[in-house]
Amino acid sequence: MPTINRVWPTLIFIFGLLQAFYTSAQEYPNKPVKVIVPFAVGGGADIVARLVFQKLSIRLGQSFVIDNRGSAGGIAGTDAVAKASPDGYTLLLGQTGPNAINPSLFPQVPYDPEKDFSPIIQLTSYPYLIAMNNQIPVKNLQEFIQSAKNNPEKYSFSTAGKGSSAQIAAELFMRTTQIKMIHIPYKGAGPALIDAMAGVVSLTFGDAGSSTPMVQSNRIKGLAVTSKNRSKLLPQVPTVAESGYPGFEAVAWHAVLAPAKTPPAIINKLNVELNEVLKDQEIREKLLSNGIEIVGGSTKEFTDYIHSEILNYKKIIQEANIKID
Repeated sequence: MPTINRVWPTLIFIFGLLQAFYTSAQEYPNKPVKVIVPFAVGGGADIVARLVFQKLSIRLGQSFVIDNRGSAGGIAGTDAVAKASPDGYTLLLGQTGPNAINPSLFPQVPYDPEKDFSPIIQLTSYPYLIAMNNQIPVKNLQEFIQSAKNNPEKYSFSTAGKGSSAQIAAELFMRTTQIKMIHIPYKGAGPALIDAMAGVVSLTFGDAGSSTPMVQSNRIKGLAVTSKNRSKLLPQVPTVAESGYPGFEAVAWHAVLAPAKTPPAIINKLNVELNEVLKDQEIREKLLSNGIEIVGGSTKEFTDYIHSEILNYKKIIQEANIKID
């Protein structure tokens, strides 16, 4: 009997905690939720966040307020979420750079990409388009690779910046195809695309959404996309994988994360509701028009995926000796 008397208060305490978690999930959210987007207004991450969380606001009857904090390559805004209260009222619109690349690229990132966050869901995935200026007399990716092998460092490529996810994708492409090109970093994907069209650089690695109009108007040549499957925006452009390099894939993504130790009941509720939001036809059509594919799935699936992404990018960065001055 004394043993039972000692155990009973513990059982009551545990039951109380479980009931509190369940109740908090039922009532959540009962006030506006802040969603930090660590990039400027009008960019791809901002567009995705506003589309998704507007629909989530309608479903849950509470405001999800977008807070853009575009500085330091996404590090500042991401760190703000890492240090926020784990109560479900501060969320992060995560992306490849801040959450999978930067921790291996910058020596003093102030957050741990896994320990400081509770993954909720992967929202999207989108490929890079390898686009070449029309002055280069090759017909397809295979011909370009052969020319690059015959003429080491003859060709240059542009990206949105040094250390960008596009540069990492380009480094993986060069290692896979065993070619060497010169990287010319720009301050943004727009200028990188413009100079590729003008012939200042040989080709560019950028998102398919912004490059599609230029390919369709024959102002630049689409050589390949870096996803496993062809882009629905550019079905005539082959993948790197089907161009002779099976298994090649380099994609970027958007996701939702919360501070570590956010109650599991809230994480699970957000995962369920966001999966429902991603089924919305309007969202699917708008994202597809920007070259972005819907992903969705469980919290565990995203947790495993982001872990693998961190390891993959760390390996590429170390092997290619990519450093930010």
